[in-house]
Amino acid sequence: MRATMLLMLFIGIAAYGEEPAFTANFPLKSCLFMPYEGNQYFPLKPGRQLYYNNAKCVAEGECEELEELWITTEAQTRRISIGSGKNRQQIVARVVEERETEDGELKEISRNYFAMCAPARDVYYFGEEVDIYEDGEIVSHDGAWLAGRNGAMPGIIMPDSGFLLGSRYFQEVAPGVAQDRAEHVANGQEVDVPAGVFEDCIEVTETTPLNPDEESTKLYCPGVGLMIDGDLELVAVFGGRHGDGDKND
Repeated sequence: MRATMLLMLFIGIAAYGEEPAFTANFPLKSCLFMPYEGNQYFPLKPGRQLYYNNAKCVAEGECEELEELWITTEAQTRRISIGSGKNRQQIVARVVEERETEDGELKEISRNYFAMCAPARDVYYFGEEVDIYEDGEIVSHDGAWLAGRNGAMPGIIMPDSGFLLGSRYFQEVAPGVAQDRAEHVANGQEVDVPAGVFEDCIEVTETTPLNPDEESTKLYCPGVGLMIDGDLELVAVFGGRHGDGDKND
């Protein structure tokens, strides 16, 4: 099953008329989903927090506002149901909160739902709640979606350490709402950020058919996870790295 999954990600399955295609169908029935562990590039360790900012970009005069991001893997989980009838699956997903500010003003809080597919250790994305703020008030929930509702299904946020250049797959499968997709573009990268110097990192380009002009670059490093997101760089890790005392719930 593991070899099949990697082959699917490399070749791609026709999705939304794209050519070349991004995989949008995944072997969900073959997965035993777990809300812990994750993999080297996307750990799911409750109590762990990552802090990012774009201070370097601001200092170099390329960014006008100081952006900050806190990603916290919560102790909480959420039960999610996908499929129907004999194909129904009950998933327990980990809650991961993202909190974003600009010049100290709260801009967005999202609560994202992830679970690891055993035995493959691919991490799947099951949706998110979104609160967008202006002047301290919630003004929108744009981008919110949940697998199992309104035709949405889970996508893969990060395959296990078998990283194939050229792999293309949907991270979000919520037609018309959230359709982020990823392409593997580089591996073996060295990354130097305020949190330290890291090796064997991978680079992913993210796009969406909902906004064809939008593109972002992310780098992930083993044992930590997301290292760079556009202008945001990892500054500090609280709660240890993947494998440092990890225990199941």
